[in-house]
Amino acid sequence: MFRWERSIPLRGSAAALCNNLSVLQLPARNLTHFGVVHGPSAQLLSAAPEGVPLAQRQLHAKEGAGVSSPLITQVHWCVLPFRVLLVLTSHRGIQMYESDGSTMVYWHALDSGDATPVQAVFARGIAASGHFICVGTWSGRVLVFDIPAKGPNIVLSEELAGHQTPITDIATEPAQGQDCVADMVTADDSGLLCVWRSEPVFTLLTCIPGFGVPCPSVQLWQGIIAAGYGNGQVHLYEATTGNLHVQINAHARAISALDLAPDVAPSLGHLDWLLSAAEDTFVHIWKLSRSPESSYIEVEHCHGECVSDTQVCGARFCDSSGSSFAVTGYDLAEIRRFSSV
Repeated sequence: MFRWERSIPLRGSAAALCNNLSVLQLPARNLTHFGVVHGPSAQLLSAAPEGVPLAQRQLHAKEGAGVSSPLITQVHWCVLPFRVLLVLTSHRGIQMYESDGSTMVYWHALDSGDATPVQAVFARGIAASGHFICVGTWSGRVLVFDIPAKGPNIVLSEELAGHQTPITDIATEPAQGQDCVADMVTADDSGLLCVWRSEPVFTLLTCIPGFGVPCPSVQLWQGIIAAGYGNGQVHLYEATTGNLHVQINAHARAISALDLAPDVAPSLGHLDWLLSAAEDTFVHIWKLSRSPESSYIEVEHCHGECVSDTQVCGARFCDSSGSSFAVTGYDLAEIRRFSSV
């Protein structure tokens, strides 16, 4: 169903961090941007469809206070209604750039005042919601930044409280004007999921308790939460109620990334695909659909790919149609690309 295409070389291995790959497709220019974290730097690469790397840029974490170079925890492109920003998080703060990484437009230093001497301070978990960018922190709080249509006048508008342990990931989907609809989910190291409505103000709708393992990656699909856990399971929950629909024993080791392809080509069937990747070297593609009779969620395994001898730490579809996906791994100095056949 998918075959290994030409890989994109990296200057060094991807760091062993969950969700360590971000992808931005630029159809108008026939280019795809890739972002990968390695220690105190992030690599940005632009590649043509056949995988030929055309440009590379390296970004470094802003020093802030301290004597050592801060480690970057995540890099992610946030697609807003009126602009695209590249967000970089580290142990010192949050940096926002123009989409090509050429200009930093905003810097937010993390306040370590509430941290104990043995507690690591960092930001992690990035998502866009309307004209806001939400970023998780080590304290469990989610910082909400109000983004203007242009320029650097970005404002920290509020902090969302709901978690007691560090945020791992944030996922959003458009609310489409419905009342009381859940359009954002946040996950943490304890496995707790908090479900939010962003309009007209951010409101906590419900919490889904954890069960003793972290939840490194989450996605939102048509009001359904897909949550990947440290025990290799993927759970599908109803976002508004927190009811569990499906439990998938997807992997033998911890999930490292989830992604969605919501616009699968009609030739491949009218469906949506969920990608799961884990430390067991495997990437799986799952078909998601709703039963027209019962409205229950139905899941079918479509494809499995083994990246031999590799601790997979990032995986993303390269476009919303699911025609290709990319994978990063610890101690793997390349981005591997797979395309549908």
